[in-house]
Amino acid sequence: MLNATKMNGFLAHIRQFGRQYFLYALLAYFSYLMLLITLQYVPPDLNAAFLGIKQQEIQHGYYQVAFFAHVYTSVFTLLAGFTQFSERIRKQYAYVHRLLGKLYIAIVLLFSAPSGLIIGLHANGGLFSQIAFCLLAVLWFWFTWMAYQKVRLKNFEAHRRYMWRSYALALSAITLRLWKWIIVALFEPLPIDAYRTVAWLGWVGNLLLVEWYLRSRRTTRTILTERTELTKKAVAK
Repeated sequence: MLNATKMNGFLAHIRQFGRQYFLYALLAYFSYLMLLITLQYVPPDLNAAFLGIKQQEIQHGYYQVAFFAHVYTSVFTLLAGFTQFSERIRKQYAYVHRLLGKLYIAIVLLFSAPSGLIIGLHANGGLFSQIAFCLLAVLWFWFTWMAYQKVRLKNFEAHRRYMWRSYALALSAITLRLWKWIIVALFEPLPIDAYRTVAWLGWVGNLLLVEWYLRSRRTTRTILTERTELTKKAVAK
């Protein structure tokens, strides 16, 4: 019986380990793809890739600054945030966790979110897409700012919740492109219709998934706490 219990625990640990590193590998792969996209704009080229269809906007100096600031810094948010949810790094390499966390927060608040808001105001697809991208930028800034405020107050649980939300929106750079690929492959819509769809789907889905995860985790902790209290009372009797 004891051996079976140990074996079940070992298998559960292996499954958890496998899921965790599969997600890390997946994130690393998509971060690599984002890096390739970023490199299309190195050195700065006003006609490269996406800018080929933004020739009117790119004539404005402020748009140039916002666009290249967003492109050059956002990829670092993926890499810095990459380490923030590792239990091992947080416990064994606390300095690395804090350093990269500060880097993530600084990049989002000073560069990525503000520049995303400016780009969102000029998004393709009209008002529908513009609202989506501007709201994304505002929420990304807000969740990151709240994560910063909570860690300053040493409310680490609230800090982690806001970081989950913030990073979910950072990942929209990946999920937007992934959803676009799926939608085009399955439904073959007009390019502008696909763009308007993923403008919302690319980040709203991430946020809903994270909210479900946070809620389920809190529910699990509540159940475990109640069981612990009941066990203590039973032992005391």
